[in-house]
Amino acid sequence: MGREQIVVAKFGGSSLADAGQFRKVKEILEQNPARRYVVPSAPGRRCSQDEKVTDLLYQCYEKARQGKGYMTLLKRIRARYQEIIDELGLEVSLDREFAVIEQAFVNHAGEQYAASRGEYLNGILLASYLGCEFVDAAEVIRFSKDGVFEDERTNFFLRDRLSRAKRAVVPGFYGADDAGNIHTFSRGGSDVTGALVSRAVQADLYENWTDVPGFLLTDPGIVENPKKISVMTYSELRELSYRGATVLHEEAVYPVRREGISIHIRNTNQPEESGTLICRRIRPEDEVPITGIAGKRNFVAVSIAKNRMNAQIGFCKKLLEAFEENHIAFEHMPSGIDTISVILPREEYQQKQDAIMDSLQRLLQPDKIELDEDMALVTVVGKGMRSVSGIAARFFTALGNAKVNIKMIDMGSNEINCTIGVANEDFETAIRALYDELVE
Repeated sequence: MGREQIVVAKFGGSSLADAGQFRKVKEILEQNPARRYVVPSAPGRRCSQDEKVTDLLYQCYEKARQGKGYMTLLKRIRARYQEIIDELGLEVSLDREFAVIEQAFVNHAGEQYAASRGEYLNGILLASYLGCEFVDAAEVIRFSKDGVFEDERTNFFLRDRLSRAKRAVVPGFYGADDAGNIHTFSRGGSDVTGALVSRAVQADLYENWTDVPGFLLTDPGIVENPKKISVMTYSELRELSYRGATVLHEEAVYPVRREGISIHIRNTNQPEESGTLICRRIRPEDEVPITGIAGKRNFVAVSIAKNRMNAQIGFCKKLLEAFEENHIAFEHMPSGIDTISVILPREEYQQKQDAIMDSLQRLLQPDKIELDEDMALVTVVGKGMRSVSGIAARFFTALGNAKVNIKMIDMGSNEINCTIGVANEDFETAIRALYDELVE
């Protein structure tokens, strides 16, 4: 006999927002006994006017840190969990946990500790409801004391701990250093926890349950009823996630891609739907020219001009050094013979503007530096683009017809993405124009 199949199921905040959603999750898990390891997020919004528990925890902690009245917020948070306990008839009390949390808030345990408590408490309730073991992520997800994630140590601890748990709930989003101090991934980091658990248990599949039917071709807030992608590759997902698509955290790809574990995006509220499968490679007949269109606003282009730049050995090295010594990463770096531009997040640039300019002048001695602080980036992604003739012409014709001025063009070296820079005010117009031309 071969080993039993293992599926890791991660559920987002909207999937666990209240008792009704908990019941849906239990039904989904019972439909497939292979779904043995579950990674929950903190309770999300129950309706559009509601607040996420993580946001309430941030607010509560900030008031406690400032010495202001925080009890009203803490009672609201507690009521969210008690409502779930009461409606599901759980024989569990969170009194001790909330006493510890309150004391930690008063003692200024830190924002990351505060934010992590949403997943921690939800994990306790879900484990009780499912009748399986609760494994605190602080015991198995390792960070250094400086908050740097420790990949190999995490895999060791997770693999060892879960080998002794037939079925378990591991809360997402956070871990701890060796001293027990809590550290978190960036927002949406429960996706990363799910991927790490999948790798540790050598899962056959990583299911990511959310409130959308799968990966949509573009933002439904910009394009009405965009098409869904049935299957895509890890590399396409990575590009789209990095460019602004928010269905899956961009860092969740690495742990599972290395092991060849596919990711399946599913809808908790429509479990019968096929969702989107993300895998290492897809059959040629399943390839589509365009996998997605995504983007972000608010970038700045720093354009450096210097005569005979192309003949100066080490010029680009010095350019990157200027940004490295100011601890700022760049998005794109399109270049010409005597000019080169570096695209940066505007907020980060503005925080360090003077220091960056000093570094550029000292290291490069440029003829001129120009700034464009009004730029949005729009990226079209698709493995099938490289095999479709004339797609670039359609790309630029669509933008021209929509009267969108293109400030920058950067074609990815792997030929699965093309990024353009446009004015912030043209961001949505550009996405709609590209979708209409390339998809519809």
